[in-house]
Amino acid sequence: MPELPEVETVRRGLAPAMEGYVIAIAQVNRPDLRWPFPENMADRLTGARVLRLRRRSKYILADLDSGETALIHLGMSGRMLVSGDPLGQFVHDHPAPEKHDHVVLHMDNGARITFNDPRRFGAMDLFATDGAEQHPLLASIGPEPLGNSFDDAYLLAALSNRNTPMKSALLDQKTIAGLGNIYVCEALFRAKIHPTRPARRVSKDRISRLVPIIRDVLSEAIEAGGSSLRDFRQADGELGYFQHSFDVYGREGEPCRTPGCDTEIRRIVQSGRSTFYCPTCQR
Repeated sequence: MPELPEVETVRRGLAPAMEGYVIAIAQVNRPDLRWPFPENMADRLTGARVLRLRRRSKYILADLDSGETALIHLGMSGRMLVSGDPLGQFVHDHPAPEKHDHVVLHMDNGARITFNDPRRFGAMDLFATDGAEQHPLLASIGPEPLGNSFDDAYLLAALSNRNTPMKSALLDQKTIAGLGNIYVCEALFRAKIHPTRPARRVSKDRISRLVPIIRDVLSEAIEAGGSSLRDFRQADGELGYFQHSFDVYGREGEPCRTPGCDTEIRRIVQSGRSTFYCPTCQR
């Protein structure tokens, strides 16, 4: 499932073709994805101007001049693809419609935004912008790791009484927004923290070092266009390439990249997810 860097990459790719422009025609080709679409979604989107595209955790939010906000969740295989942008940001002509093009937004600048989702685990919703943060999918999410409210003091307090493994604590969206399996593995490796160590037993110094490391890992991944491990594509259809920089994720049995350490990367399963780590560097 796309994590924060992938969703942010898509948001940035969509912005030039959507922000400030009107959805001339909203085409909805089925009644639902993971959940039913909101009532009359096509009519409510058609004619609305996109004031701003923003991201909250792993959700893209489009604030409209109609007073509503469209929420987009990519799910396991969802893609938001741009074609025909007259601003020259994208070089792709409009492709022929495909079977899994479930929602298509025809913008008044000639761009076309297509939500394609073969597995249909994605979702869209439409609700009043006022009070949007109280939406059931958004209300309990923790602070953004790239925002000002995520700092040493916050993370120390959030983890101080947690007996859960460190990796599980960081994956809890109520603790930090948007972190997923890939980037938690990479951040814990850089911080030299063992993924199974109880969160409350990690020293204050290590947790303090972890905050800028999380920011760095996410920022580097965003600049690389995210990680393409299955279905993920950027808004222009191109692959991300941060996967080529992984230190541990997906590298089971390969040597640790830390200079002087030739230990093989190991994989364990935590809460049904693969965890990759170096047993020598991470303690």
